[in-house]
Amino acid sequence: MIKTSAVCATLGLLLIPTTMAAQNGPNGSSGDPPQVDILASAVDAIAQMHMDAFSDSILWEAAIDGIIRALDDPYAEVFTPQEAEAWEEDTTGNYSGIGLQITLLNDEVTVTAVFRGFPANEHGLAVGDVIVGVNQHDASEWSTGMAADSIRGPVGTDVRVRIKRVGYDDPISYTITREEVHVPAVSWGILENNIGYVIMDRVARNAAREMNEALGELGESDGLIIDLRRNPGGFLDESLMLADLFLAPGATLASTVQRVPGTSADQPDTESYGDRWPIQVPRLPIVILVDEFTASGAEILAGALQDYDRAVVLGQRTFGKGVVQTVMPLPHGRRLRFTTGSWLTPLGRSLQRTRDRQGVPVPEVIDSLPRVTTASGRSLIDGGGIFPDLEIEDDTLTLVERDFLRASNEAQFPLGLRIAEFGFAVAASRRAEGVGPYVEEREFEAFVAALQTEGLGTDFLGTPEIRRYLLWRTELATAQRMSDIGGEAEIRTQRDPVLSEAILLLEATSTQEQLFALVESRNVGLENGPSYH
Repeated sequence: MIKTSAVCATLGLLLIPTTMAAQNGPNGSSGDPPQVDILASAVDAIAQMHMDAFSDSILWEAAIDGIIRALDDPYAEVFTPQEAEAWEEDTTGNYSGIGLQITLLNDEVTVTAVFRGFPANEHGLAVGDVIVGVNQHDASEWSTGMAADSIRGPVGTDVRVRIKRVGYDDPISYTITREEVHVPAVSWGILENNIGYVIMDRVARNAAREMNEALGELGESDGLIIDLRRNPGGFLDESLMLADLFLAPGATLASTVQRVPGTSADQPDTESYGDRWPIQVPRLPIVILVDEFTASGAEILAGALQDYDRAVVLGQRTFGKGVVQTVMPLPHGRRLRFTTGSWLTPLGRSLQRTRDRQGVPVPEVIDSLPRVTTASGRSLIDGGGIFPDLEIEDDTLTLVERDFLRASNEAQFPLGLRIAEFGFAVAASRRAEGVGPYVEEREFEAFVAALQTEGLGTDFLGTPEIRRYLLWRTELATAQRMSDIGGEAEIRTQRDPVLSEAILLLEATSTQEQLFALVESRNVGLENGPSYH
């Protein structure tokens, strides 16, 4: 049975008040351990007598930072209330608002996405609307941060939003009741060759439910690509439920090794998590894409499917974050995150990669790392991170492209913003035409001319290589603004060898066994085999 206690601990931790030294009993003892009294007295003495004045808050912050450093735990930290709120939103995708995504485009706070099923969508707000007022305030010159902070608020309260819309002379006003909003973590589409393509950018709350919905729509496709690149992970229980969708009931999804609170670290508790739901898409060949930024919960999913011969893994060796982290509430809205255990794949692989204090991986000899064998006889490396079945380097920028981007950055030219603005405008035109994402030659030429007028050097913009690069960037931005996963994937393949290889593999096979055989032949064809690092 899947359990969630490993990542949902809500144990409290007592913070020492700054007045502790003044609260001691008649014998100078507060009843706390002597180290507590020593620390409180030291903070009090420094605050009152040091030649440089330090406030209590600064000294206690330094004390907490020192404790965190002493743990030698690269993932441990204490969140401020603001950081805790941002962490909550990043990891869960949840916040209280109306369900909009806004971006500063052409110096206007513009709606770039409206989430289905939430208040903004139900009231008729649309992509392209410009926020010009919130409640009684004029928002026409606000930043996105100011607008977001004002639109968000407690669940059940109202916010009045005024928008400027093309075709209307006067602003339109909506009074909208705020709700708990969830930003989806999973998006999907069908490629032209009937291959399902799923992108999961984090393992947030409801990720398993969203994946299950995707599988319901993609189940009749001829193959499935799950893109976990740049996925930093998230919740352990969601990772387990994700793996549960693809494996048979009774299978071990993962196991954790953790210290039981209050007991010796020499006697850790090992707990296994078993599959309990019916397997989805049992005959669909699956390819998982990973890179060096795939971490944590995303590695749990990839590792489980790799161990059970359920998916081919393509790309680069993953980050190697195989630890269980607990986030605990502290007084005054703060939170403490630290490592409480480690987890293992179904075959017992530890995916924690050893790093130094700066987070740099420790050198290793790949050939000396242990291995495990899957049921089909495939040999997998047990050495920190997921090692892909077929290693493929991501596309890199050419020297000319790097020089172009470096020159743009040094000139502080907002190239990324201009591309986003252009893609947004073109996407609106394509939607009005009822067609897919593409950029007309006249549109692109006008865009390049505008860049030149704004001061971006003609030395670069006149070269065919940079023009091809910019055309690709603008086409990709257009597809992204149209939320066209299939169109976006087709454009990405022009410069994405990992996705391109996954498509080629699935086009050439019809079963998972054929897929593994073809990957093995690809590896044999490499001069020296995979060059893991």
